[in-house]
Amino acid sequence: MGPSGAIALSRPALAAAADAPAPPLAALPALVLNADHRPLSYFPLSLWSWQEAIKAVFLGRVNILSVYDRQVRSPRFEMALPSVVSLKEYVPPAPRPAFTRFNVFLRDKFACQYCGDREDLTFDHVLPRSKGGRTTWENVVAACARCNLRKGGRTLRQARMNPRRVPRRPTVAELQENGRAFPPRYLHRSWRDYLYWDVVLEP
Repeated sequence: MGPSGAIALSRPALAAAADAPAPPLAALPALVLNADHRPLSYFPLSLWSWQEAIKAVFLGRVNILSVYDRQVRSPRFEMALPSVVSLKEYVPPAPRPAFTRFNVFLRDKFACQYCGDREDLTFDHVLPRSKGGRTTWENVVAACARCNLRKGGRTLRQARMNPRRVPRRPTVAELQENGRAFPPRYLHRSWRDYLYWDVVLEP
């Protein structure tokens, strides 16, 4: 330990750290924020490739809020690679979320609404289509393959099964909030001021 309690690295360890290969550019995306400095999306997290980020910078569409300790160069220019950018023009969120399979899963937090399992998810019509059930927010829930097969074409009463939550149309804000529960595996330290996940951030 060093005098301040920090771990002291040996010279071989320091040399190995210095010689560690730099991550490829593809592993250094830019976090994209709206003009209010909020992510455009939490899940999937709004990220641009380094090429998209640099193009947006040159087109004057974004402000650079943070950069990686990495340069990109060409014969005519050199710049630090953006790690966080914000749009100059505010993009209002959609008034209503699109009804998609992914958004149904996100509303239901990627868990079967009958047993809570997170494997082999599909979706189930609460009132079967054979009995007049429609494919709507209010009649579709995430379900694992086992529960979906078990329920089959029966009603909830016939199958003696009930979803954990009554299905309904979510708001965009609710889907965003649910998305915060599923952070990606990689979160760069420079993003921490703009994200609110209780996770350990990568250096």
